[in-house]
Amino acid sequence: MPLVIPSCYVDGYEAARKVDPELAETYIRHTTIGDPVADAVVEDLARNASPGEVHSLIARTLDNWDDLPAGTPEPLRQLVVTSGVLPDWYDRELAMDATRAFLRNSDMVLGGLMTGAIIEGFSTLISRSFRIRSRIVTNGVRRLKQNILQLVDQFLPGGMDPGSDGWKLSLRIRLVHAQSRLLVRDTDDWGGEDTWGMPLSAAHMLLGAAAFSGRLMQHVARLGADFSEREIEGYVHVWRYTAQVMGVPEEIMFKDNAGCLRVFRIAALCEPPPEEDAIIMANSIINSAPIVLGITDPKQRRADAAFVYQVTRELIGDELAAKFNFPPGARFKREVPILRLKNIGERMLRKVVPPLGAHRSRMRFKDLMKAANVGQYEHSYRLPTSLLDEESRKW
Repeated sequence: MPLVIPSCYVDGYEAARKVDPELAETYIRHTTIGDPVADAVVEDLARNASPGEVHSLIARTLDNWDDLPAGTPEPLRQLVVTSGVLPDWYDRELAMDATRAFLRNSDMVLGGLMTGAIIEGFSTLISRSFRIRSRIVTNGVRRLKQNILQLVDQFLPGGMDPGSDGWKLSLRIRLVHAQSRLLVRDTDDWGGEDTWGMPLSAAHMLLGAAAFSGRLMQHVARLGADFSEREIEGYVHVWRYTAQVMGVPEEIMFKDNAGCLRVFRIAALCEPPPEEDAIIMANSIINSAPIVLGITDPKQRRADAAFVYQVTRELIGDELAAKFNFPPGARFKREVPILRLKNIGERMLRKVVPPLGAHRSRMRFKDLMKAANVGQYEHSYRLPTSLLDEESRKW
């Protein structure tokens, strides 16, 4: 089929074609595609279920994924059936290696997520949908916690098995994306698919998976984590399957870490430069990070936000930081090398003093659970009911 290029992608596509023409074309083709299976579910729910019925209907279906209740709507049945089988390529042993590495390095994974991967993800047009719905501006802390919760649920043992918490959460996120797409795509704020493509497109889901897997592993390595090459491949392997459950078409999905990094590079080239939406999102995330980490004192929160700005600048580079209108960086002091040395030194000390290692491991897991706690809506299957998040029913 002829390639349809939304106008905002024209310049980026030309730049990406010089590096990898085939992947650039694949990415651009999917900027105009949503998620037909999940989109059909939310359209059916909008016609046939009240907002108050949505949670119980989806919960009952996912809780009985292997023996679906009578009367399950056909679009929802199709979604669950197609998502309820582990693919032949999925390697449980490799996934368990990734789990061990994640738990061993969870503090650095969360650090790389909040200071690098999420920020780079929102440098793209993904930010436009979130800004239109005011999702980060009004609920930045909860949004970050949900990202952390997803990582925890994915990488606990068996977390992505069909019927598990990670699998259910991934389907919930997929449906929230579909509902948001339905709310955003025809609004004046979006501005039309000829210009901007599809909101929360398949291409953006692919980019997000690449940012949160292979690209995140690059940031984590700079912070001093000790993932082996096999563990990195395992981490990307789990994300490959997670992204498939979340609706990324298998035919465009990366297969390994090298492919993941190639996707991230080409996708970043295709995307237009960050504009106001991305600037709002990135700065909101950084200022929410200290609250997610439990800092309540305003003075300390400002100091911690300044530290996060500096670390983020070092991870994503001065060029992108400048586009985000970040405060000027420190001229001589660099925080990332200091963090790296500190983390490597602590790891060596834990090996020398095993009781210290065991204590630190318990504290790290406790901090991880605290950061992932999103409160009473943790297991909610409610969907947003209004374009603006502050006008929506709780979800």
